[in-house]
Amino acid sequence: MKLKKPKFWDYNKPSLISYLLLPFTIPLIINNFLLSLKKKKNIKNVKTICVGNINVGGTGKTPTTIKLYQLIKKLNLEVFTAKKFYSSQIDETIILKKKTKLLVAKSRKEILDIVSDNIKKILVYDDGLQDKDVSYDLEFVCFDSDNWIGNGYLMPSGPLREKLKSLKKYDGVFLKGDNSNNPNIIEQIKKYNNKIQIFMTHYEPINLKKFNLSEKYLIFSGIGNSNSFKNILIKNNFKIVEEIIYPDHYNYTESDIEKIKMQADKLDANIITTEKDHVKISETNQMKIKFLEIELKIKDETNLINFLKSKIYE
Repeated sequence: MKLKKPKFWDYNKPSLISYLLLPFTIPLIINNFLLSLKKKKNIKNVKTICVGNINVGGTGKTPTTIKLYQLIKKLNLEVFTAKKFYSSQIDETIILKKKTKLLVAKSRKEILDIVSDNIKKILVYDDGLQDKDVSYDLEFVCFDSDNWIGNGYLMPSGPLREKLKSLKKYDGVFLKGDNSNNPNIIEQIKKYNNKIQIFMTHYEPINLKKFNLSEKYLIFSGIGNSNSFKNILIKNNFKIVEEIIYPDHYNYTESDIEKIKMQADKLDANIITTEKDHVKISETNQMKIKFLEIELKIKDETNLINFLKSKIYE
């Protein structure tokens, strides 16, 4: 059974529940310390880039991984995306396989084992900052600037896997969303790492022509940040009459989809979902339900390309 992210995690200040759960953050603190002592692995002629997060869900790791893959490919380098296999994240695996050259294994270390090191390659890992088995050459942290770090506490008191001060060991930050220019956020990042590179990003729909914006829409999603999906639709003038939210990486049953279709019929509305959700429903239902395809846009793409070159060729 999948659970939705607790609402109190996204509050600007800790709640009473957060304080009560503080003792339960101790195992995570100990685990993070022990992981930092592990011996890491790397391979000659293989450059590794990790796109991860230090907080839970909805930070845009997969679209960012795809974008980096596309940019590096333009440099005429042999590049792959890499992802540890999780049955609960099959949606992201399908999308990465569709849009990139993907390597999947039971562990991130095992992915390195299957890569030949006789020709220079670039591996862009989707997720894995907390996996200390691999020594990454370049590490990016993704944030949704609208939610930022929520109440700023470690799990389960808050949404953080690592404290914000861990930014001192990372190379770059991708800030997604309308709030990415917030000076307070940038100040907090620079407080812990004044040399870290910050890249502003946002999503843009690339298949709007498939939709009739004069019609009504019921929307549903099971992603880390459902508000991000809804806000994109609102900005592009979709008439949303109802929203149904499921937990992140939710596995839809035929019964779930039938209920969604029945509700849409009652409202005389079309149905739209995310690409991540769309790949998890049956082919028959895929024909009846449309998805919004999005692409990550970098505010200063040239700066990012130059930064990648400086790390790849060093």
